[in-house]
Amino acid sequence: MTRTHHQHPRFQLRLVSGKDVVIGPGKADLLDAIGRTGSISSATREMGLSYKKAWQLINTMNEHFAAPVIATVSGGSQRGGAELTDFGHRVLEQYRALQTRLTAENAPETQALLNLLAPSDAPDP
Repeated sequence: MTRTHHQHPRFQLRLVSGKDVVIGPGKADLLDAIGRTGSISSATREMGLSYKKAWQLINTMNEHFAAPVIATVSGGSQRGGAELTDFGHRVLEQYRALQTRLTAENAPETQALLNLLAPSDAPDP
């Protein structure tokens, strides 16, 4: 996963504890992908992320939250998999709700702050 660069200014919500980003846009997208695919490896392929990096992100979340965000099932003769725990669903739901509340349509302060930026020379997409 590479750092994103945005042509137009926007807000990105991150919950930080100490030096760690507990959850932010990339971790939320990873949780979404695991929930959708039922697999960490499928989620990483979809996102262009290494499996090792995904586990680092998951471990960071698990270290800081009160309960694990995903549950895994080992492979063997039956295919393994992963799913969001009920707690992981709650974390993702709360994060997405906060993201929605920060949009310019829902928070006039968001647009007011964006309006204070210097004009950009970046072309529109």
